[in-house]
Formats: sequence, C-alpha cells, structure tokens
Amino acid sequence: MFIHNLQLGIFSLRRNPLLTALMIMSIGFGVAASMVTFAVFRVVSGDPIPQKSSQLFVPQIDNRGPQYNRNGEPPGALNYTDALALMRAHKADRQTLLYPVSMSVMPEEAHRMPFKAAGYATYGDFFTMFDVPFQYGSPWGAAEDASREAVVVISRDLNQKLFAGENSVGRRITLDDRQYRIAGVTDHWDPKPRFYDMFNGRAYAEPAQVYIPFTYAMDQQIETYGNNNCGSGGKRGDDRESWLRGECVWISPWVELDSASKVEAYRQFLNGYAEDQRRAGRFSWAPNNRLRDVHQWLDFQHAVPPESRISLSLSVGFLVICLVNTIGLLLAKFMRRAPEIGVRRALGASRADIYGQFLVEAAMVGVAGGVLGLLLTGLGMLGVGMVFEPQIARLAHLDLSLVALTLLVAIVATVLAAFYPTWRAAQVQPAWQLKSN
Repeated sequence: MFIHNLQLGIFSLRRNPLLTALMIMSIGFGVAASMVTFAVFRVVSGDPIPQKSSQLFVPQIDNRGPQYNRNGEPPGALNYTDALALMRAHKADRQTLLYPVSMSVMPEEAHRMPFKAAGYATYGDFFTMFDVPFQYGSPWGAAEDASREAVVVISRDLNQKLFAGENSVGRRITLDDRQYRIAGVTDHWDPKPRFYDMFNGRAYAEPAQVYIPFTYAMDQQIETYGNNNCGSGGKRGDDRESWLRGECVWISPWVELDSASKVEAYRQFLNGYAEDQRRAGRFSWAPNNRLRDVHQWLDFQHAVPPESRISLSLSVGFLVICLVNTIGLLLAKFMRRAPEIGVRRALGASRADIYGQFLVEAAMVGVAGGVLGLLLTGLGMLGVGMVFEPQIARLAHLDLSLVALTLLVAIVATVLAAFYPTWRAAQVQPAWQLKSN
C-alpha cells in the first residue's frame, strides 16, 4: 500500500508542478533559515565540559563594596591578595589560578623569525581539572609549582611547527628570552565557549599554545595579557608591588568540588574569609561572595550572544510562516481533488487510506524541501559572518548531525502541516461528490 501511495503522490505532484515547486521552496527556505541560525546557536550554547560541568566552580569575592558593584554582583575575577589566599587555604579537591600571557617563541633555526604564542600562566591542577588530553608527556606537578620551575606545556600545533610533530618532551624552548623545559604536549583541545577564561572575553578565541607555571610567571614578572579591572574607584598604583597589593582584579580562579557537602563547605569558607577581611578593616561591607558552576558561570557572563537568540527566534518564526503558507497550498491542492476522493471512498477506501495517501504525498514534499534546505543551508553558512562576529561564525559548520536534522525537520514539519488539509480531505462525503458529478 505504501508503494501505491508513493505512486499516487508522484503522479499528483507532477500534475501541478508550479504548486509543487512553491511548496518545496517554502519548506526549503524556512528550514534553511532555521538550520543556519541553529548551527550557530548550538555552538555558543553547548556544554563545553559536560562530564564535569557540575563539579567545577568559580569563586567570586566582593573586594570593592556595594558602591562599585553592578547589580550587587562581585567582580568576575580576583585580585592577587585574594587569589593567593584561596590557593594557600587549599579548601578544594583541586584548584588553580590562571591569567593569559602572550610570549615570543624563538625557533631553534637561526633563519626562522620569532612569532607570538598566546597561552596561560596557571597551576598544574589546571590540566587534570579540565580533562586536557595529552599527545606526549604530562602536566607539571605540585613540586614544579612550589619550586617555581621553568617548565612549559605546549600545544600539538606549536609542537608541529617547532619540532615537526615529534615527541619533544624534555627538550628546551625559548619564550621571551627565557629557556623552558617541555613537560608535555597537549592533544587537540579547544572547548567552546572557553568557559575558564570568560573574564578576558576569550570565549571563542584561537586555542592556547603555551602553558607555564603561575608561580614562575609571577617570579619573572610576566605581565597579564588580559583584562586588568580596577573598578570605578580603584587604582593600579605606581609600581608592580602596589598593583599586586591593590584591589585590581585580573586572575581567574577555579576549584573542583565533587559533592554537595563540599560545595556548601567551600561557600562557608568564602564567607568566613570575607568576614575575616572585614574584621581586619580591609572590607567595610557584609560578605558578598558567589560560587558558580560552569553553567551558572556561562549564564552570568552571557556566553550566548543575544544576536544568536534573536536570530534563532526570528528564523523559527519565519519557518512557522512558511508552514502556514504550506498548509494553505496543501489545503487548496487536496480539496481540488474532492471528486477523486469521493470516488475512492465509494469504491471502499477508508478515511485511514486517505490519510495514508496524502500524508505520504506531504512527506515527499518534505523530502524535496529538505534537500533544497540543505543546499540553502550550505550557502547560508558562507554568509554567517555577515550577521555574527567572525570568531563565532567560523565555528558554525554543516556536519552529518545537522544534515540529518535538516531533513528530519523538513519532513516532520511538512507532515504536521499536512494534517489539517488531510483531515479536511478525509471528511469528503462520497455521496455528495458522486451526486454532483
């Protein structure tokens, strides 16, 4: 029966090619608009570390007071004093601090020019906390952090550029005229959005290439390449020491807590720390701290650009309009075949047979609309940069999952749109049609 319905559908669609083309175009354009914006939205709204997003937290401490806060929220990073205090207390299973650095790489070959490599000054726990994969070697350990050793972890891409992809563990690399021993080489790792560095606006930046110990970076006075937020009333100071002792925030802290009881204990620790600072005279306000997990942190930092939400809403609305248009076209098409339906019903066809015939025909329109939608989606990907920032636009791509989703949405949407026209067609009374003919 299905084959018979397919044959009837093909015959019906070929009988009125203009109407068929209008329906296919309506579905194709509507689906393509939705899929292009969805491709961007899924990139910016996905969980960057799903296996641990509920165990990783950002501690926030209010070191400015209510007069300088926005909407009562503490700063999105820590100053040097508070950051070191959290590390020394070691109240979490794992913990790290980080700030961005930009370093000049000096190739071994004299004829090659130096080039810049972006990365982070951090602690060894960074790699374990964030499940960073390694191609060669491993992270440095707590001993290297404590001894402020000049070690480095480099990316797979940088290793390819400098050592042709060979195992470079133990070799030396020159960064900003300083020699570092390579402890490990990361495999490809580029979570989007880059949840651990939202404070510096690097949610969709190029992958980091170098990682050095935070303690060594501070020892060598390696400056931050990121934000240095001193607030409305803050001052950086005249020298490095006054800056470090001041209230400018520039360090991103992260802790790993694997149970609700540990999370609550860490919150109490933060409040106790802030209360201690109040008693010491540094703070003159009640503790105003936050402890946000990855999802809460991304929401707080507005990781999903508002234009992606707006574009997705508009494109879904456009798809709905296209489906309404398709409903009208199908209704007109099906009701023009009332005499044919009456004859089939008179010959013994049930309403279920009519439903089967017309829904199969609608599904064929959906398949054709989906194929057109795929072509238009591919073209739409080329123009994503006209709507979104380049660093976001380049992440959107047409993969197998999006191909399958495009076809599925086109077919399901068309079949759903066909239910009302099919229901109207199935209500045709055979006697009335035979009598009128």
